Amino acid sequence: MFVARDGRHELTNLVLTESQVTELVERMLKTTGRRIDLSRPFVDAMLPGGHRLHVVLQGITHGFTAVNIRKYVVRAHQLSELVELGSMPLEAARFLEASMRAGLNVLIAGGTQAGKTTLLNCMAAAIPGGERVVSAEEVFEIQFAHPDWVAMQTRQEGLEGTGEVRLRDLIKEALRMRPSRLIVGEVRAEEALDLLLALNSGLPGLCTIHANSAREALTKACTLPLLAGENISARFVVPTVASAVDLVVHLEVSTKGQRRVTEIVAVPGRSESDIIETTPIFELVDGRLRRGLGMPPRLENFERAGIDVHRLLQGA
Repeated sequence: MFVARDGRHELTNLVLTESQVTELVERMLKTTGRRIDLSRPFVDAMLPGGHRLHVVLQGITHGFTAVNIRKYVVRAHQLSELVELGSMPLEAARFLEASMRAGLNVLIAGGTQAGKTTLLNCMAAAIPGGERVVSAEEVFEIQFAHPDWVAMQTRQEGLEGTGEVRLRDLIKEALRMRPSRLIVGEVRAEEALDLLLALNSGLPGLCTIHANSAREALTKACTLPLLAGENISARFVVPTVASAVDLVVHLEVSTKGQRRVTEIVAVPGRSESDIIETTPIFELVDGRLRRGLGMPPRLENFERAGIDVHRLLQGA
């Protein structure tokens, strides 16, 4: 058994037998409503304590059943608390909070365990209380305080091979629930097309994506919708992403295990030769996140929310 502390993996002296692992997995899955067997040898579930469980049976993995538990240590519920933890400067936190109030579409990018979900929760906490929020995710991970919030998760198929609820289905259903804001835990496949169409219709949204930089996040956002079918082309997707996404926030884990925001870029809405134009609002300079030259799009949204974004960024 390995454990991860402060972003680093450590080998423990605990060894479990095959029967102990099997019994442990069965006990953990009992309360989740999800199953694992030879016909479906992997499962993703949320444990009662809020921890995420992922299991792959032996036969798919070599020699043993692989069990992974992601234990969330919630240290921040608001953007100001991320500032105290050193994940971003106060100026960047104030700008992200203002962007949420203004209803901008934000893509949160980063690698595994970079803190994407934590940042999503903190940014979602800045959504005005009068808005109706609907979220869709594979497993319940999003946690933030809001008076009008409907949370949905996917469901695997039953023993009869029916009853599966995909993330694409949840996004489509969310649009029928009169949302003021749409949150998608993470896009990995063709559901990116449904999210893109929702954002392009004027519905403010927030989601996460695996990527190594803000630029790569936009490239991936343009690639994933192509998985939805042969009739979807880059000629349609690229300009749609450029007009739908307003900000990309990228995070990474430092060599010391600290999670931090490394760039916040604006997407003005223009593209040329399948390349989306971006401008840096905050960028990493000499190890610190500093104010760039860019300005956010949709300035009229800030004005309607009573925010002087020029004055806000002048102090950054």
